[in-house]
Amino acid sequence: MNTRHLTLLCLAGLVAGGAHAASTGLDLATAERLATTARASCAALGKDIAVAVVDASGQTLLQSRSASVGPHNLEAARRKAFTSLSTRQPTLQLGRQARSQPDTAGLQYLPELLLLGGGQPLRQDAAVVGAIGVAGGGGPENDDACALAAARSLQP
Repeated sequence: MNTRHLTLLCLAGLVAGGAHAASTGLDLATAERLATTARASCAALGKDIAVAVVDASGQTLLQSRSASVGPHNLEAARRKAFTSLSTRQPTLQLGRQARSQPDTAGLQYLPELLLLGGGQPLRQDAAVVGAIGVAGGGGPENDDACALAAARSLQP
């Protein structure tokens, strides 16, 4: 095999690898579908919500709220999503752990973390590709259930 063929094979591998990385990432269309699923899940409970979706780097892909939900819930949803992404676990579980274990109690003082139920990591295969946060759904258990419904919809 000559150098030119080897170079072309390497470039083809890079392109294929990049396509694979893009296909496993979180895009706006997926974020919109996740938000719709979360809204529908909370609507079944008779609740309107604010919802946020962040990508694997913590950047906000989507934020929205129903007009009947207080504006502070939009920031709460974003912070729940960020917290779940950062810790790679549901925020309801994290908050309960932090309140029950002195070793993790200090997490509540980190500025971006919000230790309230409603944040769920989003996984594709074994990788965390982002997170969803829900707020304003009538309590941490409702918020968590609606975010979990959305996160599960991402699984095959």
